[in-house]
Amino acid sequence: MGEKVVADGFALADRQKYRHKLHECLEGLDRLLKEKKFDRPKNLMGLEIELNLAGADGLPKMMNAEVLDRIASRDFQTELGMFNLEVNIVPHRLGGRVLDQLAEELRTGLGYAHRKAAEVDAGIVMIGILPTLGRDDLVHANLSDVDRYELLNQQIVAARGEPFQLDIEGVEHLVCSSDSIVPESACTSVQLHLQVTPGRFADVWNAAQAVAGVQIAVGANAPFLFGQELWRESRPPLFTQATDTRPPELIAQGVRPRTWFGERWVDSAYELFEENLRYFPALLPICDEEDPLRVLDEGGVPQLKELVLHNGTVYRWNRPVYGIADGVPHLRVENRVLPAGPTVTDVIANAAFYYGLVRALAEDTKPVWRRMAFEEAEANFDTACRYGIDAELTWPRAGRGAGTHRVPAVQLVQDELLPLAAAGLDAWGVEAADRDRYLGVIEERCRKRMNGASWQVDTYHRALDAGLGREAALAAMTRRYGELMHSGEPVHTWAVGFPGHS
Repeated sequence: MGEKVVADGFALADRQKYRHKLHECLEGLDRLLKEKKFDRPKNLMGLEIELNLAGADGLPKMMNAEVLDRIASRDFQTELGMFNLEVNIVPHRLGGRVLDQLAEELRTGLGYAHRKAAEVDAGIVMIGILPTLGRDDLVHANLSDVDRYELLNQQIVAARGEPFQLDIEGVEHLVCSSDSIVPESACTSVQLHLQVTPGRFADVWNAAQAVAGVQIAVGANAPFLFGQELWRESRPPLFTQATDTRPPELIAQGVRPRTWFGERWVDSAYELFEENLRYFPALLPICDEEDPLRVLDEGGVPQLKELVLHNGTVYRWNRPVYGIADGVPHLRVENRVLPAGPTVTDVIANAAFYYGLVRALAEDTKPVWRRMAFEEAEANFDTACRYGIDAELTWPRAGRGAGTHRVPAVQLVQDELLPLAAAGLDAWGVEAADRDRYLGVIEERCRKRMNGASWQVDTYHRALDAGLGREAALAAMTRRYGELMHSGEPVHTWAVGFPGHS
């Protein structure tokens, strides 16, 4: 629902009806949980990657419709901006050689898409924010020609009632405004799905929240926006501000933003869905004909479409997901923390680290979320976004001693978290060769203190030092990034700078 809608606006009665349906859906979810109707464990994971289209000059190409026509595969879909695509990998069972299998499927799919894009003088670039995007690229005219995006834009703009203010102070300070949500389209991410039982959901979600900062520290890949060097991972502040329905008065009152880390550890999935209803007004009050409680009374499984739609307009970095497969409901944790890229190997390494680490932490008898405050996890996320692989994070002390301490992210990963991730992958049944190969990529990033963001920044400054202007340096860096991305070697092996230049 929401795939094909007409942007005609909504009446007041639509919102009242939708709110009523939302609460019926929430009651239906509660009944499904209490009656234990959810799918048994299948160790299923899924993967989505948002992509950019750019020309040989490194500049964005606003032609996703033309490229998708040529790709002609349901694995590839539109995204918010005309320079965006998304690729979806079918669910896989965690175990065996799944990591190598995923890598091969991604290389094949992205290679095919890149060749098709080349037919219209474009190419695929997998990066957190395309460095060559300018303010004139992220305007309403470049919103993808899809009804649901236009409707979402209208509703968020109407809810805010004034232009969106972007104010990100990092290495440099960006201040600008937008009359649409299109700047959000600059953020291209990887979404990692993990199907879990209701009984394990809270542990997995809490573990995912606890490691969000660590994920960003080792995986940051978005240091530039509109020609300025900002945070090492500038997607979160950009996404938060570009979707913010709150004018300054509501921010001052403490109203929560729709792009949200959260504010507490949880004990159940139900709590997150209930919070979404309690804190966030509907943006797309589209009602389905289904009566979820009647469906339950008749022994069926409700789609809960209103709940699913509303949940999709609250942008948690770890989002609860309700779905149905083969007539059986299931729950997933959708991890939305990571930027796209730099290479397929890097993406799979990030996934291996996440799935292994979350498994180990979720099964720990002394869980990390009982040993550190939620506010510390949130602060870690912010710090990692600002400083990337050079961040210092707060983490519980090892051993019996209570309390937390500050530790460099690379040290934390090397000394404590990589062994946990390895144990987690073993618990999933992932073969040792896959485990060692992909966790080895994370280890080497830490050893060399090199991830996508640090390579981008160092190469950009090398170009400036060689006498290029700001825009030319960003374009040259982006072109070189694209060459190395398609070569496939992980980012920690990339030489800083350009061939033939010292």
